[in-house]
Amino acid sequence: MLIRTRAPVRIDFAGGWSDVALFTEASKGLVVNGAINRYAYATLVCDSQAPRPDSVELQRILDKSIRIYSADFDTFIEAEDVRQLEYDGNIDLVKAAVRQMSIQIGGFDLVTQSTAPPGSGLGTSAAMGVALIGVLGALKDVTYLPYQYAELASTIERHELGILGGKQDHYASAIGGINFMEFQGEEVKTSALRIPPHLRYELEKNLVLCYTGQSRLSGTIHQNVTHAYQSGEPSIRKALENLKSIAEAMKTALIRGRLTDFGELLTENWHNQKKLHASVTNEQIDKLFKIAQAHGAIGGKACGAGGGGCLLFYCQPTREHSVRQKLEEAGTRIIDFNFDADGLQMWNAE
Repeated sequence: MLIRTRAPVRIDFAGGWSDVALFTEASKGLVVNGAINRYAYATLVCDSQAPRPDSVELQRILDKSIRIYSADFDTFIEAEDVRQLEYDGNIDLVKAAVRQMSIQIGGFDLVTQSTAPPGSGLGTSAAMGVALIGVLGALKDVTYLPYQYAELASTIERHELGILGGKQDHYASAIGGINFMEFQGEEVKTSALRIPPHLRYELEKNLVLCYTGQSRLSGTIHQNVTHAYQSGEPSIRKALENLKSIAEAMKTALIRGRLTDFGELLTENWHNQKKLHASVTNEQIDKLFKIAQAHGAIGGKACGAGGGGCLLFYCQPTREHSVRQKLEEAGTRIIDFNFDADGLQMWNAE
C-alpha cells in the first residue's frame, strides 16, 4: 500500500502575528492569506498484503520497524517501534506526528519532501504537519474535517514540540484558497474570499515572490517579539492593532478588486511588522526592498516572521518583469506560483 498526501504552503498578506496564541488570548486576531501551489508531500509505504512466512515484508511487519526519510534535509532515521522516536533536533516534526497519531502499525516507510525552501516564511513546517496528519490518518483509516487536520497539526507544533506560532499556516494548508481568518483564543473562523478569476489572474501575474537565500529560524524572532510584548511596550501593542486593521482593509480591497490598494497595504503591513522587533528586518532585506520599489513595485512585505526567507512584492501591471530581473541580479531566487484552491489532498498511488 502506498499513500500520498500534499498540503500547500501559504503567503500571508496581512495581519500575521495577530494569530499567535499569546496575542489572541487578549484580543481577536485577523489575517488575510492565500495558499499557493508549492507543497509539502508525505508518502507512506506499508505492505498490507499477507506475505509469505519467509519474506522480508513479514519480518518488517513483525518487528514494527519504522523508517523515516526527509528528502529536504537528506536525513534518515530508523526505529524498532514508535517508542524509540525521541526528539533530538532531527526531523522532530515527523516523529511528533507519528507519536501524536498513536501509530501502532509497524513495518512502514515514511518519506517527506517540500517544494518550498525551508525557513522561507511560507509556513512550510505547518504544511508538512498537515500532510503528515493526512497520510497517517489514512494509514489508520481515519478521515477528518479540514479544520481538524489544521488543529491536530497545530497541536503537534505548539504543545508537543513547544514551537511558538499561530494557526493561520495550518488552516491555509488544510483548506486552501484565499481567506480572511479570525482568531479568538483557541477558536478559529475562516471565510473564503471569492475573488473573480480575472482578479486572481492579475494578482498572480503582478505578484513577485523571491527567496533571499537566507533561511531563518522563526522561533528566535517569535521569542524576541514575545519578550517585547510581555514587557508591556506600548509600541508593540499598537503595531499589533495596526496589523489587524490592515487585514480588515485588505479583505475589503480584495473583495472590491482594488489591487493598487492591496499593494499599498502590503507595505503598510511591513512597516508595522518591523515595529515588532529589530530582528524582523536586516540590511539585505532593506536593500532588496529599495531595488524592488525603484523598478516598479507598488508595495511589499517579508513573508512569515521576517528576518530572511521570502519577500513578496505587488508590482505595477507592466513592471513586474523588471522587478523580477533586478531581484534575480541581486542574488535572489524567484519562486513562480499560482493560488491553490484545494488544500490538503490525499490519494493511493499503488
